[in-house]
Amino acid sequence: MIRVSNLSFTYPGSPAPAVDGIAFSVPKGEIFGFLGPNGSGKSTTQKIIIGLLKGYRGEVEVLGRDLAEWDAGYYERIGVCFELPNHYPKLTALENLRLFSSFYEKETEDPLEMLRLVGLEDNAEKRVESFSKGMRMKLNLARSLLHDPEILFLDEPTSGLDPSSARAVKDIILEKKREGKTIFLTTHNMEIADELCDTVSFIVNGKICLTEHPWQLRQDYGKRTVRVEYVLDGQIESAEYPLEGLGYSAEFLSLLRDEEIRTIHSKEATMEDIFLSVTGRRLS
Repeated sequence: MIRVSNLSFTYPGSPAPAVDGIAFSVPKGEIFGFLGPNGSGKSTTQKIIIGLLKGYRGEVEVLGRDLAEWDAGYYERIGVCFELPNHYPKLTALENLRLFSSFYEKETEDPLEMLRLVGLEDNAEKRVESFSKGMRMKLNLARSLLHDPEILFLDEPTSGLDPSSARAVKDIILEKKREGKTIFLTTHNMEIADELCDTVSFIVNGKICLTEHPWQLRQDYGKRTVRVEYVLDGQIESAEYPLEGLGYSAEFLSLLRDEEIRTIHSKEATMEDIFLSVTGRRLS
């Protein structure tokens, strides 16, 4: 659905490229996570692919066509949810979606149904100027889904949301994947990437450092040990054991039999740990 090869872009007046010779591809029906700290080049890459930035070098192919060959029909087939929502504040939520629906040639989804999908149906007749950032983010997501696009571009889709709303948005994203949509997700939130993405690319200083499946990264960078927390003389103690041969470890089995166990879990590397290990940088 998306193929990028040797892509570079330099902003006017900048001494260094914001994107420097990157390459990746996104298959149909996959959630692709583009991960990096602020200023790493991830948003620039997204802006190029959605047609907001021209003058790039390299090749970008979307839906089987070179990006430069697309006309306005491109926007009938992609949906974009920006991190900083841009609506008409004097209009209500419903009026905003009805206005944006009128921009498409094809029939769109019912705007009220889209508001219901993101949990804003009770605020349909309220002016957007009264909305919190989280509410505007949800309205932005609803807008991106109006025309049932084949590819969704999401930029920090849970930014400004409380945990309950963030969970609802993540469920919507996963449902769209089940419907066969392709999703390009830019974020510096490793928890979201770990939970949602089929493949992730780490980008720092305009260069891609690694592209891999999250589960494979956890296998490659995790410690193959089990950590046990237990109560001893009224205090919480802990011990670690190698996974290999765990069922034959006399000490481990004795601990299970004789002590009050509080927790047992394997020690997997977090995506934040892996990013730091690969890039030498933190996301925040």
